[in-house]
Formats: sequence, structure tokens, C-alpha cells
Amino acid sequence: MSDQPAFANSKEEAGRRRGVKWQLFGPDVLPAWVADLDVQVPEFVRSAVLDVLDRHELGYPSWDLPPVSPLADAFAGRMSDRYGWSPDPTRVRGVNDLVQAVQLLIDLTTPPGAPVLLPTPAYPPFVEGPALLGRRLVPVPADVVDGRYVWDPDGFREAAATGARVLVLVNPQNPTGRVLNRDELEQVAEIALAHDLWVIADEIHAELVHAPHRHLPFASLGPEVAARTITVTSAGKSFNLAGMSTAVVHLGPDEVLRRWDEVPARTGAPNVLGVAATLAAWQHGDAWLAALGRQLSDRRDQVGAWVRLTAGVDWIPPEATYLGWLDCRGLPWPDPAAVFLEHGVAVNPGHDFGPGAGGFVRLNFGTGPALLQEILDRMGRAVVESGR
Repeated sequence: MSDQPAFANSKEEAGRRRGVKWQLFGPDVLPAWVADLDVQVPEFVRSAVLDVLDRHELGYPSWDLPPVSPLADAFAGRMSDRYGWSPDPTRVRGVNDLVQAVQLLIDLTTPPGAPVLLPTPAYPPFVEGPALLGRRLVPVPADVVDGRYVWDPDGFREAAATGARVLVLVNPQNPTGRVLNRDELEQVAEIALAHDLWVIADEIHAELVHAPHRHLPFASLGPEVAARTITVTSAGKSFNLAGMSTAVVHLGPDEVLRRWDEVPARTGAPNVLGVAATLAAWQHGDAWLAALGRQLSDRRDQVGAWVRLTAGVDWIPPEATYLGWLDCRGLPWPDPAAVFLEHGVAVNPGHDFGPGAGGFVRLNFGTGPALLQEILDRMGRAVVESGR
């Protein structure tokens, strides 16, 4: 069994995929937008899924009855092994969608009209979610200090003073790729304690951190912090399993756990194939994941080399993820994503990521090196042909 992730390395190979990444924009566009990797399914995941099918076990799973997730022990063990955090597995619940879980948590922890704190730029569903739920988004904008995206503690304090009860903290951060260090996380924790905030910690990119950076779970900062933190995560990003619709929620606050268990019809449950795939990934995928990290670091360097040669485009290399937050404000384009699309590359427009993000685009570099180079070449031609 190979521990080396195999990436699609041509448009023809990747274009046979039927997922939304390659199908939405048609055959003439190279997709570098949604956070899917162009990588083959790992053999250990494939074998686990086929084993379920060979047993013909696609009926109602036994975990529909007890509230604790079938992934609870595996999640707790993984957190302990990788980060030294020992979450209580009896507080773990399974869900089929992380975004749905975050929206439900906002609904359970805040009254209508309440402010919801969110560091920005941010993942578009989290930007849009508060308004859809009848809440009010309070962005905490990033600054650039010493070549890194940072969120000023005073900005958090000012936002918390609006009467907010909940903070959605994405770490590693999407789209900037920042990995918050212990000092930064402890500053956020101090503010959460002072303002009685519940913290929804989305840590789905935790296993895609580039060396020498290290992920630190927010709930691992101490018992007081853990008691007000709800951690949401999945194997979906690190092992490219988004279509398996399987995630976990660890509910630290007693009150939120009680509220969650009172509404089982709203929480959903992971499916049998997703559970099998996740268990296989967490139990057998460490070598594959380490090799993936090395390949993604190489792809990140490939983008960095292109940025250095492309006038009008800048970036701060991400410390995690396979997503690059490109600053295109040096180009005379009101909508850079639209211009790149005209030249055959689909990227995410910055304005989807919250206030002040216009002029940026998010680039997915999680593909094979030759295919990534073709994406970058098309983007380079767009810069030259559309003028500066």
C-alpha cells in the first residue's frame, strides 16, 4: 500500500471527476476555487468503504440510538496523540455537515438579533450565516504586522463589547492560512472569559499545517477555556473526504451540550460510509498525511515563485492549508476573479469573504504540479493581456 498521495497532473485526468469543482465552470476552465484536492482516494479509505459495501450494510446504523458519536473515541485519541489534548469522548456528537453544525450552534447559543463575532476575512458561509439566522455579523478585521495576518486584541474587545455571546474562531484560518500561536490564542481566551463568550472553534484545517508551525486546539488551553468551547472538525479537508458528509462536534459547555441533545432532529448524523472512511483515515493515514503535507508545501512554494515574478500580485504565504490569499489590489481590476475567469481559471472572489476583502482572490493550489503551473500560466497571461 502506497503512502504517497497521487495527484491528478493534467486537465484531462482531473476533468473526468464529477464533483462540483471540475463540473461547475465547464471544460475550458481550470478550477482553483472550492477547497477540494485533486488527489486520488487513499487506498486505506477505499478499502474501508468497500468493506462496508461488501457487508451490504447501508441500512440505519446502530449509532442512531445513543447520542455519542461512533467517532468519539477515535476523535479523542487523535486529539491526544497529535496535540496533547484529552477531550471527553462522551461530549462528542456526530454530524453530517460542519457548516450546518456551526449554524445550529449559533442558533442554540444566541437570541435573534444578537451579534456574532467573526475574525475576517472569513469562509463565506460563516460570513453569510448570521444574517440567514436573524443574527448580526460583527467582523473583527485582520491587520498585517511584520508580514503576518494578525487580529488585534483590542479589535476583539471592541467587538465583544457589542453584547455578543458567541465567537466563531477558525484556526487554522481560512482564507489567510494563519496558524494562531499560543500567545494569540491565550489573548482570545482571556477576552472570551472576560466577556462570557462561547467559542465555536472550527479546526478543520488543523492537520494541514506547514512546518515549522504547530496547531494548538483552543479547548486545550485549560479547563475554564474548554468549558466554554465547542470544537468542530472533520477528516474532510486533510483526507479529501468532503463528499462523505461526516464531521464531529465536541461540546465543552454543559448548557450547550444540554441544548444540543434536546434537538436531535436538527443535528443530523454521519452516514455509514463517512464513518468508515473517517475511522480508516484517522487510524491508518498518518504516513499518507505526512507525505501530503510535504507535497502541499512544495505547491505553496510553486505559487510563491509565481507571485514573485508577477507584478501587481502579492501574498503572505499560508502557514496551513492549500489555499492562497492573493492580494491583487495592484492590478487595475475591480473584480480580479472575473478577469481570471475570462482567461480560463476559476478562483474565489475576495468580496465573498467579508468586508474589506475586495481586490483579493482565494487560490486553491491543491493539485498536481504540472496542472498548477498551467493555472498559474493562465493567470499570468491575464495580468499581461489585461494590462496593468
